[in-house]
Amino acid sequence: MRNVSYNRRVVQSITPQQAQALISQGQLDIVDVREPREWSNGYVPGSRLVPLGELRQSPKAALQRDGVIFVCAAGVRSQAAAKLALENGLTNVYNLTGGTQSWVRAGLPLARD
Repeated sequence: MRNVSYNRRVVQSITPQQAQALISQGQLDIVDVREPREWSNGYVPGSRLVPLGELRQSPKAALQRDGVIFVCAAGVRSQAAAKLALENGLTNVYNLTGGTQSWVRAGLPLARD
């Protein structure tokens, strides 16, 4: 894990394998900040879609609990979302490094509707 600090609070950057281990414990919210057209091509199982623009407009409504893994396509938008979560009081915040691209490269499956 690589940590990025924002005002003494830390975004924990995690690999797909680390994310899968955390997800398997069932205690984290998985938030995908991509656009709906990207989501329709597949998403990390158990995640919910909250596009980054929507998250920016209403972070308190979109972030229902502490303990969140943010996901996007490559890890850039999810890092921005994680920073926003910290700025809004969350403390247990993760960013999936490399996003869904790294998830697939790691041989992990995407879910589809």
